[in-house]
Amino acid sequence: MLTALCALLLAAPMAAAAGGPTVKVSESQAGTGGSVTVSGTGWRPHTLLMMLVCGQSSPSRGVIGGTNSCANADGRAVTTDANGSFGKQLPVAEPPVPCPCVVHVATVTGAGADADAAFQVAGHPVKALPPASTGGRLSMLTDTRLDGSSGLLTWFGAPPSRTLVFTIGNAGTSTLKDPVFQVGTAHGVFAPEWDEQQWHGTLAPGKKAQVELPVELSAGAHGDYAVSLRYDGKVLAEQPWGVGRPWGVTLFWLLLCVVVPAAVFRIGMAVVDRVRPPRAGGIRHRGVPRPVFRVPHLRAAPEPTPSAAATTSTLPWFTPDSGPGATGGRLSAPHDDSSTSPTAPTAPTSPTTPTTPTTKGPT
Repeated sequence: MLTALCALLLAAPMAAAAGGPTVKVSESQAGTGGSVTVSGTGWRPHTLLMMLVCGQSSPSRGVIGGTNSCANADGRAVTTDANGSFGKQLPVAEPPVPCPCVVHVATVTGAGADADAAFQVAGHPVKALPPASTGGRLSMLTDTRLDGSSGLLTWFGAPPSRTLVFTIGNAGTSTLKDPVFQVGTAHGVFAPEWDEQQWHGTLAPGKKAQVELPVELSAGAHGDYAVSLRYDGKVLAEQPWGVGRPWGVTLFWLLLCVVVPAAVFRIGMAVVDRVRPPRAGGIRHRGVPRPVFRVPHLRAAPEPTPSAAATTSTLPWFTPDSGPGATGGRLSAPHDDSSTSPTAPTAPTSPTTPTTPTTKGPT
């Protein structure tokens, strides 16, 4: 008996894990401003999850409008433990669309998984869900892939774009016409942003078809992205997408940082050259003036006077009038003329003519 009881206790967690992840809410209804405790089991260990209050949803059909129907600003992140369980408080907020509402829990990284628990926001309007599509049952037959490449404009910051290609099949009993898919793009650990895209075509029971849906990111996007595909509230596939950095934008800003200062400098120099006063005695030239080198003038020495010339050319043992440079005068040594008779006439001496020596003798 004890062995059977232990087997039942061990089989219960295994059955819950085999059935997929589950979510429970501590209260089925609460008003805005309050909080509820959200717990879950059966998730992958150590996985980051996002908890949101979403409108126009039900546990059976999921979140019909995607995360655009959820109160994203009041969401909470939680990480599962080693057993794949978690428990955390979630503030109650009104979603942007009417109820019925759910507490939506989905994985942020890794393989996609989600679960919903019915919840009612007190005082929030309620509107019936749109009718569910009946007939065919869509199934994925191949993995998704992204076709296309980035061009020159993408290198300069244009929005990167690809084509999501996959093959679907109709496993139901009736024809499937114009199915509406939801393509989501997520960057890093953020929740994907969903965009509804309709495939125009008819798929008979047992047939298959290749579907191509365009995917485009915002301008200047780069890094690791994930493209998710969802149909009828269920995530069908997830495709990673590595987007390169737009180096053309970086090059543009570097050139701008060089060209703009150079242009400002040239304009400033032109303004300075225009408002600068002209130099005295010269013509103002445009541009940077050349340096002027001035050579100091040497003052000419004054010409020597005749007396100075004669003095400088006289040797020290000659008198000024008998030096080697003199043209006339005594050729003998000087003598005393005091014995000359006073009655002897003397010839007048011209101021410009040198005196002629006289001979001394008896009268």
